Amino acid sequence: MITIRPITPEEIPAARRVILSVAFNIYGWERGFDDMLSHFETDEEFDDMAHVEEHYFQNDGHFLVALDGDKVIGSGAVRKFDARTTELKRMWLLEPYHGRGIGYWIIHQLFDFARSKGYERIILQTSPEQTRAIAFYNRLGFYEIACYNEKPGEISMELRLA
Repeated sequence: MITIRPITPEEIPAARRVILSVAFNIYGWERGFDDMLSHFETDEEFDDMAHVEEHYFQNDGHFLVALDGDKVIGSGAVRKFDARTTELKRMWLLEPYHGRGIGYWIIHQLFDFARSKGYERIILQTSPEQTRAIAFYNRLGFYEIACYNEKPGEISMELRLA
């Protein structure tokens, strides 16, 4: 049975592994998956996940996990960007679970949360290689905007919540 709920501290390593598993399938890693795991254990890329409470829950945000029984299979989060804007982060789902509506279920719970906090828009950033994610976001009504951070070559998108 699939459930979606706020992440617990014990589930953070499993959520990080889901993210890296999906990323490995999209981008690859010359030295293999285990080396990729080791690299990102020491990289600042996951600083937000090392401090979920601070980066999300204490920052007018929310971090959800999707579970199949007790196995973490996906994640999605939002955090405050500014007074009217929340940023979508960590939206990942293991490939065997694609096409079942789980991603929609996660993101709509995040939309509901964002509206309850008074946010007027959601922004996100993704890479051009993530064609499936971009198509998913387009179906939801996201559209491209100018890059809002220092990651050239990435695609920035927005959705109005009002």
